[in-house]
Amino acid sequence: MFKRCKCIVFFLSLLATPTMVGAEYGDVLINNYSDAAGMRPVVFPHWFHRIRFRCKVCHADLGFKMEAGGNQINMLKIIDGEYCGACHNGEVAWSVENCDVCHTGKAGQPTQVHQSTASKLTTTTKRKQTESVQ
Repeated sequence: MFKRCKCIVFFLSLLATPTMVGAEYGDVLINNYSDAAGMRPVVFPHWFHRIRFRCKVCHADLGFKMEAGGNQINMLKIIDGEYCGACHNGEVAWSVENCDVCHTGKAGQPTQVHQSTASKLTTTTKRKQTESVQ
């Protein structure tokens, strides 16, 4: 009985503690302003949204550029109903009151499409440029 209670307490503590979630393949890590604001970066689950909506909904109707970091998204714009706020308004999807729902990335990570070929190529190129300057 004691062992069972101990397991239940452990799992409940996991639910109560905000955790840092790593990005999965294809997620967009958005860190244009998060580090400067003392927040963790946003992990945007691109494929979760893509299986529900056509590309046009976000990239044409809502104005998201097809480039990680190509938009100047900030919380004021989201609260005003731009970008993520067009749907995350408490009616279509959850609202923005709980920061830990979206701000789950690891601090200090650059804005990028997680594990994409393009991000690997640009990271490698930037690293080589930095090494050649030193």
